[in-house]
Amino acid sequence: MASQGLLGDAIYLQLFPRAAYSAKDPAQWHTLGVTLERQQGVHAIASDRRTDFDTFPGVLAQTPIGVDVFSESAEGGEYLLLRFDESFACQHLPRIDRRVQSAGHSHALQLAREMRRVLLAPQPDRFALEQGALAFVDLACSSGEAPQRITSKAFNQVLDQIKAQFHQPLRLEQLAATYGHNELRFLRDFTRAIGLTPHAYLIETRLQAARRLIEHTDWPLASIALEAGFSHQSHMGSAFRQHLAMTPSQYRLRCKLQQ
Repeated sequence: MASQGLLGDAIYLQLFPRAAYSAKDPAQWHTLGVTLERQQGVHAIASDRRTDFDTFPGVLAQTPIGVDVFSESAEGGEYLLLRFDESFACQHLPRIDRRVQSAGHSHALQLAREMRRVLLAPQPDRFALEQGALAFVDLACSSGEAPQRITSKAFNQVLDQIKAQFHQPLRLEQLAATYGHNELRFLRDFTRAIGLTPHAYLIETRLQAARRLIEHTDWPLASIALEAGFSHQSHMGSAFRQHLAMTPSQYRLRCKLQQ
């Protein structure tokens, strides 16, 4: 888990990996969180009543001081979390009395992916992280509450299909057929709900699969590329360089050093 304390003790930044978890956010912090991967599980917000959740990438969640959030998931999902102390929150963040979420937040997702690249670097650039954290503050101040997301059963089936078949050469028409509408309607709805195009989401899914294989196996990188759905190793390398600012070999070395 990559983490950084920023601007003294005012801001704390964490990048949670995909892993099973059961956690409760402390109510003394104001938090901003962005999902980088789909997450499914149960949560309880400002109460003891637990409900199922299915959260897509690109959800920006803001929770004020005093609101307890319990969350539990058997698989988890990569998640960027910023915690702000009371003094900073009172001065710079909007005054809200409950948890607020914006779905399909492309700007938040893009910024979270940029900060992920910095956090995973051998020597994270503190200046870049502080700047990114303050950019999130601007997003929180400018984001009104938006509809949660498109919740049709068919749309969830599309994400399940990508989860099960990401290693195959999927086509837009296949996913649109699962959704039950034409390709253009599917493209619009998917991008609005998640903040990524279907192709970008598929590449991110393959990238996450390759990362987990590198972290937990000694397989050759060429074998990992094929298992994760990339046509060959160089395509996987391009995805790593674009989204993580390192090669698969460098990522493997980083994982070994952390262990």
